[in-house]
Amino acid sequence: MNYRHAFHAGNFADVLKHAVVAAILDRLRAKPAPFCVLDTHAGIGRYDLASDPAQRTGEYVGGIAALFGRPPPHPALAPYLDAVQDLNPDGSLRWYPGSPLLARALMRPQDRLVAVELHPEDAGTLKREFAGDPAVAVHRGDAYAALKAHLPPRERRGLVLMDPPFEEPDEFTRLADGLARAHRRWPTGIYALWYPIKERPAVWRFHEALEATGIRRILLAELTIHPEDTHLRLNGCGMAIVNPPWTLDTALGEALPALHAALPATGGGAGVSWLVPE
Repeated sequence: MNYRHAFHAGNFADVLKHAVVAAILDRLRAKPAPFCVLDTHAGIGRYDLASDPAQRTGEYVGGIAALFGRPPPHPALAPYLDAVQDLNPDGSLRWYPGSPLLARALMRPQDRLVAVELHPEDAGTLKREFAGDPAVAVHRGDAYAALKAHLPPRERRGLVLMDPPFEEPDEFTRLADGLARAHRRWPTGIYALWYPIKERPAVWRFHEALEATGIRRILLAELTIHPEDTHLRLNGCGMAIVNPPWTLDTALGEALPALHAALPATGGGAGVSWLVPE
């Protein structure tokens, strides 16, 4: 309950997460059938990069600020960067879209967003952001309970985004267990799970837990911007994607190295691999 994303909005981890989400939604909207997005850790939706929290950390400088106003490093990043640009039409970077606002920007009239946020103040802010929007339902509640409450959706297609703040020591376990339960309810849905990379053994154990679920078609997309020589900082992050849309692996495999090259990284790299194939 102490985590506030306003301090970290637009950082490199947001860039990876939102670039992947936008690429998935761009593929979903290529077909006319409606889709649903369930965002389990939604935040406030819109972040002011001129605010004290964002200015205090300056994390966005090493993330979206390095990309804004420039041509996309790869075409697969265009849906994400276009959404950020549209939120700042005067060409000056101030507002950053959290995942609910990003999803809303990529939805069509027939699509729907369910946003869940536990923090009471943030949930209230999110409700005000989408007040009067019939395509968006905002709920205050626990992310993992939301998987049971809102899955399967009435739409046959869609994305479940799970990006916890990792304040709890067992969050990797909770994330893998939550995926397993959700997948049993809706095996054809697309799932995107964000995870931090601080120390590799924890990430390896998480990957093993994902494999142990028996779920097929799990794609990993990772970006690190520091050498992995200490666990005292966020060296990188990853997305585990279940049921990725067709060609997403190829597109991200090309786009993420280009993204890494465009960011002010001190090391690391980017890559895509199949944790569990078909």
